[in-house]
Amino acid sequence: MDLASLVGLILGFVMVIFGIVTGDGGFTLLPNFVDPPSILITIGGSLAGVIACHKLSFLGSGFKGIALCMKEPGYNPSEMITSIINLSNVARKEGLLALEEAGADIEDTFLKRGIMLIVDGTDPELVRGILETDLSCTEERHKSVAAFWEKWAELGPAWGMIGTLIGLVNMLKNLEDAATIGPNMAVALLTTLYGSLIANWLCNPTSTKLKLNSANEMTIKQIIVEGLLSIQAGENPHIIEEKLKIFITPKEREGLSAEAAGGEE
Repeated sequence: MDLASLVGLILGFVMVIFGIVTGDGGFTLLPNFVDPPSILITIGGSLAGVIACHKLSFLGSGFKGIALCMKEPGYNPSEMITSIINLSNVARKEGLLALEEAGADIEDTFLKRGIMLIVDGTDPELVRGILETDLSCTEERHKSVAAFWEKWAELGPAWGMIGTLIGLVNMLKNLEDAATIGPNMAVALLTTLYGSLIANWLCNPTSTKLKLNSANEMTIKQIIVEGLLSIQAGENPHIIEEKLKIFITPKEREGLSAEAAGGEE
């Protein structure tokens, strides 16, 4: 599980509750911030707008974005580079055909597809074209899910403002009845609050984390593409390692070098 996403959501919720209960009255103030009509207008209205912006067949994938944020992706560039170097050593010692057996236990479908293309003797340019097309299509799918949450973040405050206008209209229509001013103003203000929460507590963080996870996965796939093509070209494993280190941070490069040095011992 991705603890950062979970902790962030919980901490954000706690901060809102803390802001409410620190006023005079403490926890007795919480019911003042729960209003079913405001929830219906803001959450229901913004969600209706999101649904209208997408095809029904896509909604399931869009909503799954929140689950993807909670799941630890497990993408480790350094580990992937190590795997590529191990494969390059196998290919250098036993030939490209030996990669089929070496890749039998690999779980990454993208890497396994690339290995099979090389083993089958596919032209390097065709290998690159196939893998980069796969990479591009995957990235577009990721962007569409992130855009789903971005759109919800955009519509949440807008529908909060709609709720505010509804509350103000009702209040101004009944100024002669002082008893209705408070409840109508509460609806007006709460819808704005709910809209801001939708955008800044849930949707924007989800969209940002989806983009971050996607970028990390794209880095892994780029490492795979460059690594496999280098193996196919018969490059020295050390040269391949130096080439792939470009994709990782200086600190990760030091760790990779230390690991390699330990393996040589």
